[in-house]
Amino acid sequence: MKARIALITVLADDAPALAAFYRDVLGFRPKNDVGKYIEFESPGVRFAVCARSVMSEATRHPSYGEEAKGQHFELAFPLDTPEVVDAAYADIIARGALAVRPPATMPWGQRTAFFADPEGNIHELFADEKH
Repeated sequence: MKARIALITVLADDAPALAAFYRDVLGFRPKNDVGKYIEFESPGVRFAVCARSVMSEATRHPSYGEEAKGQHFELAFPLDTPEVVDAAYADIIARGALAVRPPATMPWGQRTAFFADPEGNIHELFADEKH
């Protein structure tokens, strides 16, 4: 097996609502929408939202029917400058993202902000600080 990721799928209790967030708040454009599976345009890696019920049926594994608890993954969105992080954070919070931590300069040299989607997944915006 070659270690390479071709698709990231965010599992959702309400796939259409979560897909609307990624479309309307974060600006992803839908590429394929079949109701409970919505794939977006995303250069470099396929990105989709899928209902847990669809994966439960496809895999026949009971874990997809269990309630999700806690943070299981994070999507990190690279931006061009620290100023763009600040502006993008303000914009997505105004559009409905849930504020987690406002932009701050991190010890590793990046301007980073954290927000959550409607299902509680915490993600980040980041840019390298100027040197």
